[in-house]
Amino acid sequence: MHVDRLLRLIAGFFVLLSLLLAVKVNINWLWFTAFVGANLFQSGFTNWCPMMFFLQKLGFPTTPPGQCS
Repeated sequence: MHVDRLLRLIAGFFVLLSLLLAVKVNINWLWFTAFVGANLFQSGFTNWCPMMFFLQKLGFPTTPPGQCS
């Protein structure tokens, strides 16, 4: 799985998890949701995301199979 797709999966999971935690545990978990959203927003302008950095360091490919970089 390439970094772009994995990033969307992780971000979606974090948003859903933090919403569930906000409902079941404490409303302050919504700050985590805001943090994820702010990172996604800024990465749209800068094309850089901390999670992408970590995924690349873990060895996940940056482009899908069959595409040139």
